[in-house]
Amino acid sequence: MFHRESGYYKTSYAADMALYPLPIARWTVAAVALATCIAPFVLHEYYVSILNLIMVATVGALGLNILVGYTGQISIGHAAFMSVGAYTAANLAVRLDLPFWVTLPAGGLMAAAIGAIVGIPSLRIKGLYLAIATLAGQLIIEWTINHVPWISGGAQASIEVPRPTLFGTQLKTQFQLYWFLLFFAVLAIVGTLNLVRSRIGRAFIAIRDQDIAAEIIGINIFRYKLLAFAISSFYAGVTGVLYTYYLGIANYEQFQIVTSIDYLAMIIIGGLGSILGSIFGAIFVTLLPIVIRLGMENWGSFLFGDADIRNLIPNLRLILFGGLIILFLVLEPEGLNRLWRNIRSYFRVWPFSY
Repeated sequence: MFHRESGYYKTSYAADMALYPLPIARWTVAAVALATCIAPFVLHEYYVSILNLIMVATVGALGLNILVGYTGQISIGHAAFMSVGAYTAANLAVRLDLPFWVTLPAGGLMAAAIGAIVGIPSLRIKGLYLAIATLAGQLIIEWTINHVPWISGGAQASIEVPRPTLFGTQLKTQFQLYWFLLFFAVLAIVGTLNLVRSRIGRAFIAIRDQDIAAEIIGINIFRYKLLAFAISSFYAGVTGVLYTYYLGIANYEQFQIVTSIDYLAMIIIGGLGSILGSIFGAIFVTLLPIVIRLGMENWGSFLFGDADIRNLIPNLRLILFGGLIILFLVLEPEGLNRLWRNIRSYFRVWPFSY
């Protein structure tokens, strides 16, 4: 029996700020947590690797949504901050032989510092102009990594990184990496949930809704915009470090502008200003290329005749990304999260229509 409320009966701020006020919400979270713990024991290693990629993407999508969805600042340089974290951790791990619990926050903090610098123009410019400024940051960071051997490790701009070691055991299998990545994904989700409910989060939302009104009521616009860039870049840097440890290599090709577009697609398709939307978007965008590849392998010859299927797959992926972004912007600007809310609201009031 679903627990449905007939009104709002909150008698304290603590009750009003509760993450999961309804029993059904708590049961849903418990069921998802149970499924998450069982999944690596029952799934094939290939499917566990897909879950690992989704968890890494979730951390990056949450960071970008803090900046774009909650603060209203546009960024096309998210992948550049991921590369800053990745190469920072790679150099510390290889040259100084530091453990992951040092390199991971170091990569995030370095990315946060660079992100704050890139965010300085946000006080004067916004919208398309800010997007171009962050795009310039993406290109500058890419060029720097490629042309400074001390950072990138040479002509190939690649640094091989040993897998993380925990309690004397090196994490090599997908099963072992699953728990490693799950910890940081859950930490990022819980941290973001509490951030957006805090004083800082409310300031971000006020700036997004009307920055002039926010400044009139005493919010330091410049400080909070820089803080949003720094926090978002910290998440991006941690994502880059997780990618590096997961793949065992830091390479600039993993963090080009196409990756930035992928993360923008995640938060637009999943839902701007929504933590659950970030998770939905990460799942959707991670699974889309796999579904396209399987579909092309099974139906490609029937649809495209004698064309080279291998060359069509990446182009078809870009076409679908662009089409889906336009579709969601036109038909459902709030993304997959809005669809989920509609379904949830239906069952909360069923069988009544009001």
